[in-house]
Amino acid sequence: MQIRVLGAAAGGGFPQWNCGCANCRGVREGTIEARPRTQDSVTVSADGARWFLLNASPEIRTQIESFPALHPKRARHTPIAAIVLTNGDLDHCLGIFSLREAHPIVIYATDRVRQGITESNVFYRTLQRFPGQVTWRSLKLGREEELVDAGNAATGLWLEPVPSPGKLPVHLDGLASADPEDNIGLRIRERATGLVLAYFSAVGRMSPSVRQGLEGASAVFFDGTFWSSDELSGPGLMAKTAEDLAHLPIGGEGPYQQHEPDPP
Repeated sequence: MQIRVLGAAAGGGFPQWNCGCANCRGVREGTIEARPRTQDSVTVSADGARWFLLNASPEIRTQIESFPALHPKRARHTPIAAIVLTNGDLDHCLGIFSLREAHPIVIYATDRVRQGITESNVFYRTLQRFPGQVTWRSLKLGREEELVDAGNAATGLWLEPVPSPGKLPVHLDGLASADPEDNIGLRIRERATGLVLAYFSAVGRMSPSVRQGLEGASAVFFDGTFWSSDELSGPGLMAKTAEDLAHLPIGGEGPYQQHEPDPP
């Protein structure tokens, strides 16, 4: 399995456009040892020819250009076999609308995430320029299925969506009730080797399903949005804690020792 990190920053990127905290200011001024980062996206492949994007960030064009394996090999071509969405947050799905040029797109998502993107959304019309421009493939919690390309050919990868405690996207808050399909982690298994990638880009708290999803993984990509609960509230940047924003702080041992039930 080949894995390429295209972006590793939280929503807003690093530095964030409207943030002058010590970290964002430091990277702009070159006074800290840090590099700018685009928002979260990873791509995986079993054969190096067909690639699956795990989330489509707003910087998707720049991220594609940064990795030659994703460059078109001929006129009107892409090595991107499909996009897999873990939730409907804009920093995870807005890049889809940058792929509106006349080319078929395959998207794997839960029914809830698909509905949040397609229903009552005038921007979605940009992805309906011709019949079949977007093909949605439904992910069902706890069901492993083979990832296939646009022609339904096997790609050597299998995927299992895992419910992960999270929250509704901001633009749907108050318009829908919470559902386990709103936020998921992914277990991606390479058929030939049995290697497993556990990809959990947004985790509000540890739960039995998250622990099970991480168990036995060969590599883990885990939500690192916040180091501490008061990372934003402490310096007065926001009143909410990391937990309020549905991100588990990764600093210290405490959060990972907690055992909470899965969402209803």
